[in-house]
Amino acid sequence: MSAAMSRPFLKMNGLGNDFVVVEARSAPFEPSAEQVRAWGDRAHGIGFDQLIALEPPEAGSDADAKVRFWNSDGEEISACGNGTRCVGWLLMQASGGDRAVIESKAGRLIATRAAERLVSVDMGPPGLDWQDIPLAREQDTRALSEALSDDPALATPPGCVNMGNPHVVFFVDDLDAAPVTTAGPVLEHHPLFPEAVNVGFAQVIDRGRIRLKVWERGAGLTKACGTGACAALVAAVRRNLTDRSAVIVTDGGELLIEWSAEDDHVIMTGPAAVDFAGELP
Repeated sequence: MSAAMSRPFLKMNGLGNDFVVVEARSAPFEPSAEQVRAWGDRAHGIGFDQLIALEPPEAGSDADAKVRFWNSDGEEISACGNGTRCVGWLLMQASGGDRAVIESKAGRLIATRAAERLVSVDMGPPGLDWQDIPLAREQDTRALSEALSDDPALATPPGCVNMGNPHVVFFVDDLDAAPVTTAGPVLEHHPLFPEAVNVGFAQVIDRGRIRLKVWERGAGLTKACGTGACAALVAAVRRNLTDRSAVIVTDGGELLIEWSAEDDHVIMTGPAAVDFAGELP
């Protein structure tokens, strides 16, 4: 079956970060960038932040499924935290179990049931070396020495984290006044980031709470970004701004992020919801 043929999908969301999830375990699914952009168009298509394909795992693997992600601009990406949580919930609902193992380009991810509609995902360890992000040249990723913006609201040096995709995190005094929609699209394509970057704007409320907005690479401003929430917590801990466990407050709701001191893994816990079912045109 080709991508051009009619194919069922589920529309899901994690804190308003919304996805079209396509079952591709029985027939290959290779959408073109043009198709992804058309489906993702909120005015004329279905509308989504990311498209997700659920594929069979690699031969000999004990994983439940393999996932692929595309941003609404048509580009395939390696990781999507909220999307992984939604897929994990689907797989656990199908199996009746409380654990799902998911393969992705970012590595092996493990989802567990935290409550009726809450899912935890082990996102693995963060990438913190400048080459992990990746950056175009060597920098201290805890606090960049290179100024990226002349906006006074972004005067504090940002931190960089890779959570399966690249993130830069700016700490701001007032999130509501932060230049998210003006600086975000410019910084997304800053030459320091050869693969472009997700741009986070974080306001630390206290040691256990961060407000966050993320301009997502290839998707723009979203209601929530799972990998962005993970990156914000890691960046804050590296600057001793928060504890290793904190609630990340997004426009779509709250995520609990924990960065384990024992195994260096980042655990994300939050809700998953099914909105409706349909067929791709």
